[in-house]
Amino acid sequence: MLDSLVLRTNSATVRLLAPAKLNLHLRVGPPRADGFHPLLSWMCTAGLFDKLTLEPKKADTSHAALIDLTCDWADLPCDQRNLVVRVTSSWAETCRQQNAGREIRPLRARLQKNIPMGAGLGGGSSDGAKALLGANELWRTGGSRQQLAEFAAQFGSDLPFFFFGPNSVCRSRGEVVEPIARPTPRWAMLVLPEIQMPTPDVYRRFDAMSLGRLQDVQQEPQWNQWSKLGASELLRHLVNDLEAPAFAIAPQLGELREAIERELGRPVRMSGSGSSLFTLFDEEQEAREAKEKIAQVQLPKVKFVVAALAPDVVDDLSNA
Repeated sequence: MLDSLVLRTNSATVRLLAPAKLNLHLRVGPPRADGFHPLLSWMCTAGLFDKLTLEPKKADTSHAALIDLTCDWADLPCDQRNLVVRVTSSWAETCRQQNAGREIRPLRARLQKNIPMGAGLGGGSSDGAKALLGANELWRTGGSRQQLAEFAAQFGSDLPFFFFGPNSVCRSRGEVVEPIARPTPRWAMLVLPEIQMPTPDVYRRFDAMSLGRLQDVQQEPQWNQWSKLGASELLRHLVNDLEAPAFAIAPQLGELREAIERELGRPVRMSGSGSSLFTLFDEEQEAREAKEKIAQVQLPKVKFVVAALAPDVVDDLSNA
């Protein structure tokens, strides 16, 4: 049975779990007139979580920042560069302009990071989405998930998924989200090298390599059939069009993928624009045995994590 994670607390504070995501399948078309690339992606949450706590400030806050964010990663910005601050602050301003912000008060936000940055796992987007859901609840601003997702889309293409997951097909530039059935494989082994892959760099290399065909994002697989496939068969169908440019930028990442594929004898894919890699398993024990096997190989500065796919999660907004 999959892990069911539980966080509960009093009504004045919300404690939230922000999951990582995997792009199980990612097709990318040539850039549109607005500069964005059309996408077709099957995205799934994974059991690797950041933890976010939001609570009203109790002291005199007349001149305080609306969102006072602290994080246990010293090198992570905690100002407007962080989506937790930027998305929630913008939502507050929008609500105030619409005279819907009578309950808006400064909040204290604490972020515990477990999802690595620059890994294609959507940690920052997940944090921003969960922060907006939490602030909407505390401020009583009444936004539906659909309204919040549409608002959040202006801050990043991955954000809308996190309002609807845990398993969805995302289209356009990522903001059109359609939930689908969970995949039959319920476990992944994540490969997390100490390599950060800036997404803009990967897309620039993608364009420079003249990759991307419009038909690849227009011709969709039979998702319901794919979701019924076991791990070994499903892996043979999965594609990530950003692997070639990412491996061109960081050849060591492509070499790592090849080494793990040789050792395990199964396909390994990249998530998003990298640098995280993954392979899928039907059973948890299979995933853990693969992790133990690959841990015997000399692969410096690489972390391996076994994570549930589309795990059941219970936090303070589970019924919101």
